[in-house]
Amino acid sequence: MKLVILDRDGTINEDSSEFIKSAAEWKPLPGALEAIAKLNHAGWHVVVASNQSGLGRGLFDVAALNAMHAKMHKLLATAGGRVEAVFYCPHAPDQTCRCRKPLPGLFEQIGERYGVSLKGVPTVGDSARDIMAGAAVGCEPHLVLTGKGAALRGQPLPDNFPAGTRVHEDLLAFADYLVARDTTA
Repeated sequence: MKLVILDRDGTINEDSSEFIKSAAEWKPLPGALEAIAKLNHAGWHVVVASNQSGLGRGLFDVAALNAMHAKMHKLLATAGGRVEAVFYCPHAPDQTCRCRKPLPGLFEQIGERYGVSLKGVPTVGDSARDIMAGAAVGCEPHLVLTGKGAALRGQPLPDNFPAGTRVHEDLLAFADYLVARDTTA
């Protein structure tokens, strides 16, 4: 199974220091929906792993989160793509859990659900914690320079990034890279 795991806020859609709290606030990044469609058309199964601490903080409820994801799925369908599943951590940072990235709990759930090892599975995020969570279970780390990653543009990666992290301008650049690598392998 060709599986790729994506972060959501800052990778697929715009991020906000005030949190994305509603479907109206959920806005895809330029080229992100097309990137997912490109991955799908090349045979990749796309899954999302996302911290959603706004739930634990009481900033929005599960119905609002479901509405955001319904909007994402609808816009993806229009672009010819799809996300198979969304795994999210609902906990606030001060709550003790194993699923909040940079801990690997969401990735472990994905591996269990799909019955696969995640060793070598590409994972993409816009921050060190996204990539660290995937690397902890053997995923291949990729950083996009959107969302929080934009602050790293033109700079060497800090030491907290896993060794071998590949850097891409955005999700579409990552999709182009992965599809090209896949066809030449």
